[in-house]
Amino acid sequence: MKLHYERFIPTVVSAYKPLFAPQKYGNYVNDHSVIRAADGSWHLFGITGFASDPNQERYFVHARAERLWQEEGMDELGKVIDNGGKAWAPCVVEQQNNYYMLYGPSPTKLAVSVDLAEWMVYPPKMRGEPPLGAHRDHMAIKINADTWVMYLSGIRDGYSCISCFVSNDLIEWRFVQYALTSSGNASLNPAWGAFESPYVVRYGDLYYLFTTYTDCDNANYHDTLVFASPSPYDFGDYTGDNRAETVVAKLHAHAGEVLYDPDTDGWYITTAGWRDKNVPIEGAVAIARLEWRPDR
Repeated sequence: MKLHYERFIPTVVSAYKPLFAPQKYGNYVNDHSVIRAADGSWHLFGITGFASDPNQERYFVHARAERLWQEEGMDELGKVIDNGGKAWAPCVVEQQNNYYMLYGPSPTKLAVSVDLAEWMVYPPKMRGEPPLGAHRDHMAIKINADTWVMYLSGIRDGYSCISCFVSNDLIEWRFVQYALTSSGNASLNPAWGAFESPYVVRYGDLYYLFTTYTDCDNANYHDTLVFASPSPYDFGDYTGDNRAETVVAKLHAHAGEVLYDPDTDGWYITTAGWRDKNVPIEGAVAIARLEWRPDR
């Protein structure tokens, strides 16, 4: 058993620059998902609208670019998942030449596509889902050849939490445990949960969980906390008093995606959000370079 794990500190090392700003289907992007397609192109799907009102967010805008880090940004292609109900925080992943989109709000929804353009709704099966512990901001990562792990934001016993599910096929999901909880003197506990937009990546020996920690006040809207663990299922309990021990980094980002680009051999982080929230580039998803620095 390995007892020592080298920890790295994710660090934003450039200014944010525009990645995508919708013109036709909305005037902002909030929670979003970025994926590299089989042909090497990059695609973005994100919450949009014209009112910065979650009750009016009912489809996702779709954008595309040949390269992730380029001056001209992404092109707006259209809208997807326009099914008449709320559509929040998509997560798009690929498996066996199909693309799967998991999204909220509760209950968890799923759509499948072969080309990232046309999507067929396919109801998932959720086993053991906590009634308040898993209801929005889906994110999934493949941890081995057979297993996907999914993270969702919610609340538990009046505190913010992130729930953890597993699947072998992206359709049937089983609740495992709470991947991150909060308690004690945790400073933010809005009714919907302050841990938002979880995003997990593996770097070196550890898994890193990035989560926006906000009650939607402008003062903390861009606070992203990073937690590290050798297990993708357990990132501990955040009490507010143990920040120095549990929080690896605090970054300026909202609903960020953490992306590796094989074309540049570089890491990047995105940020987005509603209008009038001091988003680095108003109305747009922005992107910056990210480095992993040894924790010494």
